[in-house]
This record gives sequence, C-alpha cells and structure tokens, in this order.
Amino acid sequence: MRHLSPMNRRRFIQTAGTLAASLILPAGAAAQPETLRKAIPSSGELLPVIGMGTSRTFEAAGDSALLAQLQAVSQHFFDMGGGMIDSSPMYGSAEQVIGRLLPGVTGERNLFAATKVWIDGRESGIRQMEASRRAWGIPRFDLMQIHNLVDWETHLQTLQQMKAEGTIRYLGITTSHGRYHNALQDILQRHAFDFVQLTYSLGNREAESRLLPIARERGIAVIANRPFQRGSLFRRVRGRPLPPWTAEFDCASWGQFFLKFAVSHPTVTCAIPATSKVKHMQDNMLAGRGRLPDEVQRRRMIDYFESQ
Repeated sequence: MRHLSPMNRRRFIQTAGTLAASLILPAGAAAQPETLRKAIPSSGELLPVIGMGTSRTFEAAGDSALLAQLQAVSQHFFDMGGGMIDSSPMYGSAEQVIGRLLPGVTGERNLFAATKVWIDGRESGIRQMEASRRAWGIPRFDLMQIHNLVDWETHLQTLQQMKAEGTIRYLGITTSHGRYHNALQDILQRHAFDFVQLTYSLGNREAESRLLPIARERGIAVIANRPFQRGSLFRRVRGRPLPPWTAEFDCASWGQFFLKFAVSHPTVTCAIPATSKVKHMQDNMLAGRGRLPDEVQRRRMIDYFESQ
C-alpha cells in the first residue's frame, strides 16, 4: 500500500472536507456561523446575544404599511436566530403590535418574551401584566421586569410569587436613567433578581463602574438597552471608515461594531437594539455571529471611537 506524505495527507483531508461540505450544502450556499448565545446565570439557559427592542419602533397600530414592514422585520429576527423580544406598557401600542405580528411569523420561533410592569400598586400591577399577556397572545412571559424602579418593592413581592407559581420564568428590574444607578445598586445588593436591564454602549460605559460588577458577583443576567444611544453613535462616526482590524472579530459595519462591543463585555448577556427596517435587522443579527472582540480589542475599539 502506498503511504501519503504529510503534505499530500493534508491536501487529501482538505479536499475530502470540501467534498463532504458540497454534499451537504445546496449549490452556492456557504456555511453560516452559529448564533452566539450566553448563559443566564440563575439557570444556565442559553440566550442569543442579540435580542429585539420595541421602544418607539413598534408603535404602529393603525399604520398598515408600517405593520407590514414590522412583520418582515420580525420574520428576519427569528429566521436569523433571534429569541428575546423586549417591550413595555410604556411603549404605546407596541405590545398590541407584537401580538398581531407573532402569529404571522413562519418557521421556527424560539420566542423569549420579556416585558415590564410600569404602574403603582399591587392590584394595578397584576392587571397591567395580565393585559400585557393578553396583548401578546401568549400563555406566560419568560421574563417580567419592574420598569424604571416604579413601585419596585410592591412589584417584587408579586413577581416572586408569580415565579414560584410558574406564571413567569424569570424576574428582573430595569433602568435607562443614570440618576437611578445609586438606588439600583442598593436594590441589587439586597434582593435576588434573575435579570437587570440597563443602558450600556460604547458611548455610555457608566454601568462598568458599579452595576456590572454587582451583576457579576450576584449572578444576574444583564440586558443592555440603548446600545446605539438612540442613533447618536452613528452620527458620531458618520463618514468615517470602519477600521480594517475589525475583520479580526468578524465585524463588517458600524452597527455590528457597536453591538459586538456591548455584548462582548463578559457580564452582558444580550443587547436589545430596536429597528423598523429589515436591512438594519439583518445587520444587527449578524453582530450575534462569528467572533467577539477580546479585552485588548475592546480597548482598541474605545480608543478609536473616542478619537473620532
């Protein structure tokens, strides 16, 4: 029997691998990177690192053209491996719009439903959460969050009971305002939460100093809201080239640059950018594939952004 030299053996393996791939993939198709997921510390359940927010973008009741556009956005979200949709009664008609769009999504739909309670009073909170559940048309929420600390002590007791009864799977608390960080820090240190949602982006890293270390110590999943700072990050780099070294972590756009920065923080579980445009949804979801920047690359991203 003739033996292959090491070089020929390598070529044989490479050729065989290419042939095997061609037998599996349709003509012209290329293997796509896996959707990146991170574990929820309190359970170990894996969650895609890119979710979908609905603030401002999903307030579309009565607008048939926008509803059709959002149906396509939602379809692409799930087609590209999305899971978490985050909303709130605060967001106008967004919850009703979600409930209208979800039945129209075809194919696999691994929904992780997250909303918030945003009202004073125990009974009012219970009624609001039930109204949200009916609006979404789902049997239960995966995650219920106390929105911007509103009547948090009252709602925390309710959510603890709901979780114990299986009415919700996880409980959380949120803020999008830096002025609440002192209060939130104290709350997280004294009470058990599965999730905390806060503002974190390349342009706003205030949470790194206190809140993210507490979340890491306490085993709390972190949802990063406003990862684009409502578009201000794009305005800052408008007309600027994306640095070529971003290819080192599979980044091909400024949107991916900002999202990969947010979700590459070791304590951040996922980010929830909001959009009403299909092309932006596609770009957002690509940020949740391929490699994420390491600590050295993250420092380089900060330096480059701050030089603009």
